[in-house]
Order: sequence, then C-alpha cells, then structure tokens
Amino acid sequence: MVSSPPTGVFVPVPTFFKPASSTKTLQPAIDVDTQISHSVHLAKNGIRGLVLLGSTGEAIHMSREERFDMISGVRKGLDQAGFPEYPIMAGVLINSVDEVLEWLQDFKKAGAQWGLVLAPGYFGAAATQANIIEWYQLVADNSPIPILVYNYPGVTNNVLVTPETYTILAQHPNIVGCKMSHGNVSYHVQVSLDPEIDHNKFKVFSGFGQQLGPIVFFGAAGVIDGLAALYPKTVSRLMALAEKRPIEPSIHEEIQRLQYAVSTAEEFIGKWGIVGIKEGVQRVLGMGTREGGRLPLKGKLPDGEWEKWDKTMSRIQKIEASL
Repeated sequence: MVSSPPTGVFVPVPTFFKPASSTKTLQPAIDVDTQISHSVHLAKNGIRGLVLLGSTGEAIHMSREERFDMISGVRKGLDQAGFPEYPIMAGVLINSVDEVLEWLQDFKKAGAQWGLVLAPGYFGAAATQANIIEWYQLVADNSPIPILVYNYPGVTNNVLVTPETYTILAQHPNIVGCKMSHGNVSYHVQVSLDPEIDHNKFKVFSGFGQQLGPIVFFGAAGVIDGLAALYPKTVSRLMALAEKRPIEPSIHEEIQRLQYAVSTAEEFIGKWGIVGIKEGVQRVLGMGTREGGRLPLKGKLPDGEWEKWDKTMSRIQKIEASL
C-alpha cells in the first residue's frame, strides 16, 4: 500500500541562491548549504514536512541537475541532522506527461517521498475536467512515487479542479492528496468531508495559512504555507490546537488569537510573494540574501516596506519567541 503524507504544516520552501556577486554564471547558483540549514531549522521547530521545488521553490527556473542536487542535498542534510525519512514532497510544474514522469523518476532517486503535481494549465481555457482527470490518472499510473494534485489557478490560466474531479481522482491508489492554492474554502470543506473519499489515504491541504483553522476544523489535513518558513512554531502551534478534539473554551481562545496573528501576517506573503518570503527569511532567521529569486523574480522589497509591517510582524514574532 502506498504511503500518504502526514497531517500538519508543510512549508513550500524558497530555493536559496548564492549572492549574484559570488557567481560567474548567467544566474545565481543554488545554495544547497543554506537550503539544508533552513530545512533543519524547520524540522526542529514543529514543521511536519517540506515541499521542495514547488512554485515558491522556483522549480521552473532550475535545470534538471540543479533540481536533483537540491533534493538529494536536503535529504542527506536532514538524515545527518537526525531526521531520517523526514517528509519531503517535490513540486512538478510542467504539462508534458513524459516530462512529468521524468521529474518524478529523478525525485524518487533524490529521496522525495511524494510528487506535488501542478494541474496542466498552459491551455487552461481549453482544459476540461474530463481531460484533467485522464491526465492525472495517466501520470499516477506510471509514477514511481505517490502524487498529490496541485491546483494553483494563479499560475495555470485559472484552471480550477472541481470537487467532483477530486472525488474521482481520490479513488486512484497512487493519488494520495491535494493542495488547493485558492480562496474557495467551500471546495476545501467539500473535499475534506466527502464520504466517497478515504480520508486516511487522501489528504487535503490548503496553500494558505489564513485558512488553517477553518478548514482543519472541517477535516482538512493541514496547510502548505509560506509564512511558516519565517515563523514555524506559531503556525505549527495553530495546527496542533486546531486538530484537537474536543476544543475547550481556553483552547478556542488561543486558536482565535493565533489565527488572527497568522492571517494578518499572511497579507504580507500575499502581497510580496516569493520576494517577500525570501527577504523575510533573511531578516527573521538570518538565512539567504535579499536579492529575490532568479529572473524575473530578481529584486528586493522597496525601501521602508518591511518597516510598514512592523506592528503585524512584531505581533507574530512575540508569539514565536514565546513558544
């Protein structure tokens, strides 16, 4: 029987690059050492698993060799730090079935346990639900590792996987979950509560920490959340409380306080995306650079922008420091 990812908070980690000034290549080289340090920090502070090379990880900006070196390097670094078999999902962000399977073969060799496979969206306006189902079933039939359905309409020409499609795909033995990176909470709830789905096998994750409390209360498995790259203990604490049953009044009050802190800080992530996450990690944890990603994501926050979020970030930083 194939394995499913555990419940909890996963982090879609950014890919760290070396300073542009220190490399002679066209684009900054990947920084595997910093990647390992950040991954170990997350593992030590409540994060249940990692998503490497997802959208936040800029897999589409990296070569096949770089992608392999990143995953295998992190896998080895986690093992050496005392986290053997630590959960790793690896993002697959292309449309060709043959290339998707090539990525998945590489990721298995590199040490990832699951593939997080983006819905094919280049021709999103023409993609029917029936064709999306067939595409995922073909990938799953031939994938060497279990896969999750990754629906991010913002990068796939607004392709939206419907609850009915998830019901069908969840029956496939090699499809073990999904990540919904959109604001339709109803879809999260419908799929999480669907009686036709085996929820011990098929896990539902949101890409937004601001949805954590509401969706976990209604059966979702957790979140794959960028803010947790900066504040892992706070988001993990919110997850731990949200899945407690029964929820006592005092716990409910703490959930509300934590969810408010997380949701307000998520506004920063929503506004500044990968550039904001990378600069936040550097400012909060002292890891990486403030140079953004690879083109066209090169760059940093405007002068004074981080300071505008001082009230919001100070609130969540105080919680993080108390845990």
